[in-house]
Amino acid sequence: MKGFVRRRLLWVGLLVAATVSVVSVFPVWAGATTRAAYLTGWLLFGLMVLLTGYNWFKKIPYLPLGRSELWLQFHIYAGLFTGVLFFLHVGGRWPTGWFELGLTILYAIVMASGVLGIFISRGWPKRLTARSGEVPFERIPVIRRELRERAEALALSTVPEAKSATVAEFYLRRVHDFFGGPRHFFSHLFEIRLPLNALQNDFTDLKRFLNERERQVAEQLVALVRQKDSLDYQHALQLTLRLWLFIHIPITYSLMLWAIAHIVLVYGFSAGAR
Repeated sequence: MKGFVRRRLLWVGLLVAATVSVVSVFPVWAGATTRAAYLTGWLLFGLMVLLTGYNWFKKIPYLPLGRSELWLQFHIYAGLFTGVLFFLHVGGRWPTGWFELGLTILYAIVMASGVLGIFISRGWPKRLTARSGEVPFERIPVIRRELRERAEALALSTVPEAKSATVAEFYLRRVHDFFGGPRHFFSHLFEIRLPLNALQNDFTDLKRFLNERERQVAEQLVALVRQKDSLDYQHALQLTLRLWLFIHIPITYSLMLWAIAHIVLVYGFSAGAR
């Protein structure tokens, strides 16, 4: 634990030192040359190339490029540092044309998705493990179908056995849709248990009108509801982890292509001006 804190402080210290250095030196650059934006632009682009290369470094583990954890830490803190370079590069002004606006929006999406990725990639695996263990994502639809079939069979069993359709009617009215697919996506992301509590309270109210056999079935249905809710929890968190990669990585490549086009246009127009 101490080693982790020490490494974290080291990286934070490097980020602060680099930020203070660049912010302090930039006015000197700007006063000494009319092309300070070129310098910050190339620094920003070079750092973006390194950050984009992190995804490729992970795919070639046999190359002597150092530990993956070290590259991950560099990716996180260097990514945050690009925010400083980007601000200096644009001079704190709002983009004026559609091309600059598109470039700014792409960068903002990459930065925001990267920051979000730090939190979810570090915190959510622990949440998944703490909540009855992690279920393989590909198995979730199969388990969901099995739970639905068991719940339907239980609800229908009360009709001939208890000579009553109360549980079956309640199932159709209140529970059938719950077992039909993933539910309460955002509630699971933010650890909100109100939907589950509401459904369990409805079962509690129902039990007052049931006979002994129906109460037993209702208890079993509540247990299946809790299992389904835990499965939906797994689905919500694992799906978000996967969707995050499908957003961050493709947008990063789009940003790189847009940045290359930006460099070509800048040098093309500056050559024409000369």
